[in-house]
Formats: sequence, C-alpha cells, structure tokens
Amino acid sequence: MYSVGIAYLLWLVSGFGALGFHRFYLGKIPTGILWMCTGGLGMIGAIYDFFTLPGQVREANIRNALFNHPNMRRHGSSFWRYVNDGDARVVKEKESVERVILTIAKENKGILTASEVALASHISMDEAKKNLDALVSKGFAEIRVRKSGTLVYTLPELMDTDSPLEDF
Repeated sequence: MYSVGIAYLLWLVSGFGALGFHRFYLGKIPTGILWMCTGGLGMIGAIYDFFTLPGQVREANIRNALFNHPNMRRHGSSFWRYVNDGDARVVKEKESVERVILTIAKENKGILTASEVALASHISMDEAKKNLDALVSKGFAEIRVRKSGTLVYTLPELMDTDSPLEDF
C-alpha cells in the first residue's frame, strides 16, 4: 500500500516535485522521467501533483491491489472493471456470462432469451446467443418456443413444470 505521507515527503524532497521522486514511488516511471528532464514540466506539473497527490495514491493502491489479486492472474484483465459510484471509484468483480445466464434463468423459472442475457451481461446479442447455444450443445439447456412463437432457451433444472412452452 502506498502512503500519501510518503508521497508528499518525496514530492518535497524532490525540489517541490520538480524531480518527480513521488511519481517513481507511485509506479509512474515514464512521467517520473519526464518530470526529471523538464523540472516538473516547468513546475506546473509539480504544482498540479501537489493538489492531486491523494487521488494519485488512491489510484496507485487500486492498481496494486488489482495486479496482486489471485483471481487477476487466473482470469486475466477482463475479470475486473471500474465502476463510477458517485465521487469514489469502486472496483467490482465482473460476473462471468455463464453466471449471468444462471441468475436470469433462476429468476425466470428456467426460461430466458438472448436479449435478456445481452442486456444483463453487457455483451452483444450475437455473443449472448453463442453462449446460450454452447449450453445447448453441452446438454445443459434446450431451445423451446412459446405459444406466442417466441424462441427461448430453457434450463430444465430450474424450470417450473407448468410453464407454457411447446417443443421446437
């Protein structure tokens, strides 16, 4: 964890931010080199850093937490996303598409459509259909048709036995 106090101390020791020691501390190596070569962009960048240093430390701590999280190494960078929650940035786990499908199916008594999956998981309709078709090919889901003629996907384990569907 990075400390705001240490960042301000390094800012002060580096000639009021002109040498950019605080930027090296926060892992901002390219801009640290830029600050060293330009005197903190003619002190304008150094003054900017004085006012924004707490936010920069907070972002560096978030970056560090994400990088060192065990799930991050296993699932890759698409596992996490930034969410704007008022003034604060919050980091939340991104649900897998399969988990979204199961959640919707459970809420809808085993019946769902590609558009519901696309909307809930923030993916395209084609991607949602591909994921649902994969579940069908593995035998976890079935394609059915409502009496109105609408195609739906069903997960028999989660279905209510009185659902108004006919075989496709």
